[in-house]
Amino acid sequence: MKLKKYVILIADDEEDVRALLTEVLDEEDYTVVTVDNGQKAVDFVAKSSPDCVLLDVRMPVMDGMEAFLKIREISPDLPVIFITAYGSSDLAIKAMKKGAYDYLTKPFDIEEVKIKVRKAIELKELSSSFEKVKSGNNYKQDEIVGESSEMQEVYKDIGRVADSDVTVLIRGESGTGKELVAKAIYFHSNRKNKPFIVVNCAAIPESLLESELFGHEKGAFTDAIARHIGKFEQAEKGTIFLDEIGDMGLVLQAKLLRVLQEKTFERIGGKETIVSQARILAATNRNLEELVKEDKFREDLYYRLNVVAINVPPLKERKVDMPLLVDYFVAKFSKKYGKIVQGVSDDVMRLFMDYDWPGNVRELENAIARGVIITSAPLIMMDHLPPEMAQKAGEKTSITAIAQKEGGNTVVPLPKAIAEIEKEMIVRAIKKANGNKTKAAKMLGISRKSLFNKIRGYEINFDNGSSDQ
Repeated sequence: MKLKKYVILIADDEEDVRALLTEVLDEEDYTVVTVDNGQKAVDFVAKSSPDCVLLDVRMPVMDGMEAFLKIREISPDLPVIFITAYGSSDLAIKAMKKGAYDYLTKPFDIEEVKIKVRKAIELKELSSSFEKVKSGNNYKQDEIVGESSEMQEVYKDIGRVADSDVTVLIRGESGTGKELVAKAIYFHSNRKNKPFIVVNCAAIPESLLESELFGHEKGAFTDAIARHIGKFEQAEKGTIFLDEIGDMGLVLQAKLLRVLQEKTFERIGGKETIVSQARILAATNRNLEELVKEDKFREDLYYRLNVVAINVPPLKERKVDMPLLVDYFVAKFSKKYGKIVQGVSDDVMRLFMDYDWPGNVRELENAIARGVIITSAPLIMMDHLPPEMAQKAGEKTSITAIAQKEGGNTVVPLPKAIAEIEKEMIVRAIKKANGNKTKAAKMLGISRKSLFNKIRGYEINFDNGSSDQ
C-alpha cells in the first residue's frame, strides 16, 4: 500500500504532542495536518476528508468527544483514534460505543501508534468499519477498575457489543470480575432500564435450576404448592446473566438451546408457550471446548453462546492495575466500615506485586477488606493480611531473589537455596521481635545459642540497637 497519499489529521492542544506525532508519521510517508482544538478538526474534516484522525479528548473550544460526534455526522466511516491522558473505563467504553476505531492513552508507545494508524487506513480502504452502537445516557459508573492494556481491550469489547442483542460469553478465571463485565454491558445497553437478573448455575441444584429459570405451575411436582415465575419471565425485555454456565446439566442445556433458537419456553407442568425477549449473557471459568469433547456440554449450545466472547484477564497478567485496585478497595471498605485508612504499606504493595493471586481480584478485595477491619493504623501492614498470603508471597520472593542472584538460573543448588532462605527468615524474625534475639529464636524454633551461631555464620549485622537478650 502506498502510504504517501494518505492524510492524517492530528488534533491535540499540546504542541509537543503534535510535533512528536508529526515527526513519527512523516517518517511513515503520510501527509500530516495538525490542529489545536476540536472545532478546527471538524472544519478540516468537512472540507478535506482525511484518511484517519488522531483526536485528543481534552481540548479547548470544543473537546474531542464533541468533535468526534460532529465528525461522525460528516464522515461516518472515517477512522478516529482517541488519544488521551485519561484512561478510565468510562471514557474507553464511551469512545468505543460511539464507534471510535481505537483508543490510546498517554504516554503512548510510538510503534503502537504507527500500527494502529496503518490498520485504521487498511480498514478504511476495505470500506468496512466497526459496528456502530448508540451512546447511552444516564450512565452509572461500573465497578471495573483498571487502566492496563488488557483491561482497555475489555472496555472496547464492552463498548462494541453493549447496545446490540448479541449473546455474549464472558470467559475468565474465578474471581476475575466476569459479573462486573456483564453488568457493564447491561448498564451501557439500551435495556439498562429493564431488569438485570443473575443466575449462578453452579450454586443451584440441577433439580431446582429448571424451575428457577423457567418457573412451574401449581401441582407440577410434590412441593409445587403455587405457580412460580422463573427468571426468564422476570427478566422480560431486560438481561439475564447465566453465571458458571459450564456447570449446567445436559438436559437443561437442551431447554436453554431452545430459548436461544426459538425464543420460547414453557413453565414446568404448564402448556402455555411463553415468548422470551430477554438478552442472554453467560460466563464460565471452565474450558467449554474440552467439555464439548467429553460430551459434557452440547456443541450446538456452545456455538449459540459463543457468538461474541470477552476474555477477562487474570490479575497476575495486569499487575499494572494493582495501585488503582488497592486504592479503590481501601476507599470502599474504609467507607463501609467507618474506618480512616489511607492505603497499604510499601511492604504490602511489594507483596501484592509479587503474589500470583490464584483467587484474582476477589482475593485482593477480601484481603483488603480484612486489612481495613483489623488495622488500627492509617495503613494496612503485613500483619493485617491473611497469614497464608504472606507466607506464599514470602516463599516466592525468597526463591525469586535467589534465582536473580544466580543470573536468572532458576535451578539453584539446594544447600545454597536453603542457606539463603534461612538467612532471610532470621533477619525477618529479628526485625519482627524488634531486635530481641531471645524472642526471635523462639519464633524460629531454635535455641538462642544456635541463633547467635547462625548470625555469625551468615555475617548478619544489625546496627539499630538490637537487643542481645
